[in-house]
Amino acid sequence: MRARVVLDRDYAIGEVDRRLFGGFAEHLGRHIYEGIYEPGHPLADEDGFRRDVIELVRGLGMTVMRYPGGNFVSGYNWEDGVGPRSERPRRLELAWRATEPNEFGANEFIQWCRKVGADPVIAVNLGTRGPEDARRLVEYCNHPSGTELSDWRRSHGFAEPHGVRLWCLGNEMDGPWQMGHKTATEYGRAACEAAKLMKWVDPEIELVACGSSGRFMPTFGAWEMEVLDHTFDHVEYLSIHTYLGNREDDSASFLAKPDAMDDFIEETVACCDAVAAKRRSAKRIMLSFDEWNVWYHSNDDPPHEPWSVAPHQLEDVYTAEDALCAGAMLISLLNHADRVKVACLAQVVNVIGAIMTEAGGPAWRQTIYHPFALASANAQGRALRAVVESPLYDCRERQGVPVLKLAAIDRGDGLTLLALNRDLAQPLDMTVDLRGFGPLAVGEWTVLRHDDLKATNTREYPDRVRPASHSGAAVDGAQLRATLPPASWSVIRLVCGIG
Repeated sequence: MRARVVLDRDYAIGEVDRRLFGGFAEHLGRHIYEGIYEPGHPLADEDGFRRDVIELVRGLGMTVMRYPGGNFVSGYNWEDGVGPRSERPRRLELAWRATEPNEFGANEFIQWCRKVGADPVIAVNLGTRGPEDARRLVEYCNHPSGTELSDWRRSHGFAEPHGVRLWCLGNEMDGPWQMGHKTATEYGRAACEAAKLMKWVDPEIELVACGSSGRFMPTFGAWEMEVLDHTFDHVEYLSIHTYLGNREDDSASFLAKPDAMDDFIEETVACCDAVAAKRRSAKRIMLSFDEWNVWYHSNDDPPHEPWSVAPHQLEDVYTAEDALCAGAMLISLLNHADRVKVACLAQVVNVIGAIMTEAGGPAWRQTIYHPFALASANAQGRALRAVVESPLYDCRERQGVPVLKLAAIDRGDGLTLLALNRDLAQPLDMTVDLRGFGPLAVGEWTVLRHDDLKATNTREYPDRVRPASHSGAAVDGAQLRATLPPASWSVIRLVCGIG
């Protein structure tokens, strides 16, 4: 099989925002407790954070971190998680039917973000609470001093303001599963008033309004336009979420599903721009894809013991094909770099996580860790508009699926290609015409694949699925030739040099 790609340095989609490589930490299962925070662990630092997890998160290169939810935030009182731990209350956590000890809160989150090198993104509770509580949290975090809330933060040991720049106005408020679920009108009004108050406290912040929880929602489209009718003048971003799975055990269809992510982005952008057009406004609402991942392995897990602390919940063990799907989702995000400016892998540790831990024991990389880390390290620059001619296939998921899914990033000092060969059995001969780049040479080719698509990384075999160096790609004049292995995800780095 053969595929042809045409790239021209002058035809760009947009600059890749570094916030595209973000993560998401929620008070759910063992993400916080036994995940990032375990004071009794042999590798715990002076603040109770696991050093092994910190190093693994640094390896992902995550630039922003969203917190504390997720469904959790819609019933959360942020005041419960600050101040002396001995005085913090234990609460019933209704979203996930657990007990929240509140040993970890906003200040600990900020400390942890600083250690992993990510900027904090905080969601406010617009489910069971409202604009006044959101305003108070911004004041607590960002106001320097001289008020009750800023001085309260200082009394907790944080003299300098946290300077949180990006805030989410609730979470998935279109979902009936959400505490405080609202109609689009109810949410739009609450979000508008919260946004006004929050920006009156700190005019430098940026805000994310809740879009649809998924393309499958019956209110998708109408929700976006109604919410933006209320919030358009006060927010910079609209959020969307997508999780993919392979419950049908149909690998060809599974690897086609990320293309629906492209559809979702483009349809949401159309809704945003329709609201702008109605207002005759040049403002463009950008997207925050602040929850995306593969999630389905844990759907059939038995229920946990209600009201336990940090139960084992949603601990998907990821396969090689899950890593290919996650890599394809990253390609979709990069190919919409003009409008998707923030994205968060959901989540980071244990709970549908790129990293798994054992209480008191080791931490290891799941298969999906690798495409994220490779993309974060290599996809910096301008996303280019690629013309792709590829063989097509039909599957249960959709018709006419290109075998080759590709993103191209102009780094300034060279070119990075992220390429997925979706054919499960055959290699794909890829030719890339490189126009306007000057002399290029292959610097490095890294391939992620495994002969067994169901192979996983475990405590005993943490590196069963991992990327490896590959050879055989070459530039001849202004043309790259590479044969992509079957069912593989590649990163090819081209560097300035003699072709």
